[in-house]
Amino acid sequence: MKQLGEAKIYGRPIATTIETGKAFYAAEGYHQDYLARHPDAPYIVANDLPKIGDLERLFPERFRGEPVLTSGTGTASN
Repeated sequence: MKQLGEAKIYGRPIATTIETGKAFYAAEGYHQDYLARHPDAPYIVANDLPKIGDLERLFPERFRGEPVLTSGTGTASN
């Protein structure tokens, strides 16, 4: 978060916070692996794909081309 903020990649400060010790509740099944199942959905195209592109460009050493899916079926190509 600090590195992204200092890089001034985005026009405004990043609003996401990272907190520990909070309960985590998984989303409903139809939300799981949404990008892998619906890559052409307007929300994905407008909001998520640009961020994934930035991740690949800014942190190529951390980028993984195939996502690990939460559904337990492996990667998106499985």
